[in-house]
Amino acid sequence: MNSTMIKKDDFTQEDTWRIFRIMAEFVEGFETLSKVGRAISFFGSSRLRPKDKYYKIATRTAYLLSKEGYAIITGGGPGIMEAANKGARQAKGWSIGLNILIPQEQKANKYVDLLLDFHYFFCRKVMFLKYAKAFVILPGGFGTLDELFESLNLIQTQRVSKFPVVLVGKRYWKGMVEWLQKTTLQKGCISTLDLGIFTTVDTPEEVLSTIKKFYRI
Repeated sequence: MNSTMIKKDDFTQEDTWRIFRIMAEFVEGFETLSKVGRAISFFGSSRLRPKDKYYKIATRTAYLLSKEGYAIITGGGPGIMEAANKGARQAKGWSIGLNILIPQEQKANKYVDLLLDFHYFFCRKVMFLKYAKAFVILPGGFGTLDELFESLNLIQTQRVSKFPVVLVGKRYWKGMVEWLQKTTLQKGCISTLDLGIFTTVDTPEEVLSTIKKFYRI
């Protein structure tokens, strides 16, 4: 942080003060999301617009999952996040947004019914993970990949119980999956079992089927 932006005696910029802000974000998140029951976290690009096929897939997928009784959790912004919140709204389910306060001033999309604002990415990540029965991951960029690989790593290292990690769009994820198979696996950096942590599908119905099969509903 640029020191010129911090007032000389502003104690709220001290590390010890930040602890209280972090605690507050955790407490508010735990208290609010503990009431929503079963949930699915959606991830994907904020840059994809309503005409994009993956926007439409996200909307349909969230709709189907909401009809099964799942709350839908997204980052609360535009693109895929908006699409998933839209699907939840259409199904009259819980439509939740975990908004991050960043310089670009991301604003919550109009389909969010329950909004939580976060200053810290890591607090927000905990909320996505703690209350989700599955991750549904559509095409996206660095932020989406960050959420994807953190979930894979936590499952791989048994820091969390295994849950479905569903990648939507086989064509989009093909290059990454082949790199994991032909480079990372062959180099011995991961195991064959690690490749089974995630599933790739193409349709909303396949997402629903994958999650129902995992939980044998």
